[in-house]
Amino acid sequence: MSLEERWLKAAYQGSRWLTPLYPLGALYRYLMARRNRHYHSGKKLVVKASVPVIVVGNITLGGTGKSPLVAWLVNWLARQGWSPGIITRGYGGKASHYPLLVTAITESAQSGDEPLMLAQQTGCPVVADPRRPRGVQALVDMGCDIIVSDDGLQHLALGRDIELVVVDGGRGLGNGRCLPAGPLRESPSRLAEVDAVIINGEACRSLPVEGVAMQLAPLSWRRMRDGHRMPLTPLPFTLPVNAVAGIGHPERFFNTLRSLGVDGEMRPLADHQRFDDQTFCFSHQRPVVMTAKDAVKCQALALPDSWVLEVEAVLPPEFEHWLAAKLSALSEKGYTNG
Repeated sequence: MSLEERWLKAAYQGSRWLTPLYPLGALYRYLMARRNRHYHSGKKLVVKASVPVIVVGNITLGGTGKSPLVAWLVNWLARQGWSPGIITRGYGGKASHYPLLVTAITESAQSGDEPLMLAQQTGCPVVADPRRPRGVQALVDMGCDIIVSDDGLQHLALGRDIELVVVDGGRGLGNGRCLPAGPLRESPSRLAEVDAVIINGEACRSLPVEGVAMQLAPLSWRRMRDGHRMPLTPLPFTLPVNAVAGIGHPERFFNTLRSLGVDGEMRPLADHQRFDDQTFCFSHQRPVVMTAKDAVKCQALALPDSWVLEVEAVLPPEFEHWLAAKLSALSEKGYTNG
């Protein structure tokens, strides 16, 4: 287990060896609060887009399920008559120019893995740009009339109309402390300021606010070599398998595999880790199973007998009604769709 993995495990489980870092966590929390005040007071510039902006983010390190919620949002918005676009920083990618329009055939080394995955899954415009306001303007120029910002909660230079925070139900807020003493990017009190807190999976830890339940439901298996999709049962490959997960919380993916009756060697990898042939050097030749986020980094590897588990976010009808009402209120402020 790497030092980063040990630290993340300790931050979520409350290990005492992080105690010497508590003063640094308190300092980080203070600096983040002061930074936020500067944006809210006008001391720092906030760029307001000409269309509604929905920010999807989190206040913890590690995967919480933001990207599936982003995909759900843009698909839902399109069904309501909007023309959504996705803005993202493009973490893990390096392009020769920005804004970068991410398409289904963009190289993940340019865009980052999550933007490419979202472009492939949703078919809607995706722009990567470290300067998010500039990227938002590019999407507006393309005809988008509503923007979903992926992982943009702390990017306060971009104005927003709705803030959604995703929390992993199993891990919650960990030890409740800010970096580097814990997994928090901001104080837990930030949850009381956002419009909705989405809890991914069963809530095993208490939170300071009420949340909306979200589940990630397995959809199908996708064969890597040709993109052919097959139902969850019967399994289209033999057991056992070699499973990899280069995501923020690999164990969640492995638990999903086990719930589907899939067993074998489960190899957790670093979030956003680059893949090469060495990544798949296992002790046994078996079918390889991975997440959609992993798959976009493997397109050039031509892996034999490899499979992707496709999942989708499922949210309650009450959340859809709430979101529709929020958007209706925005329309009364001057925004329109269609």
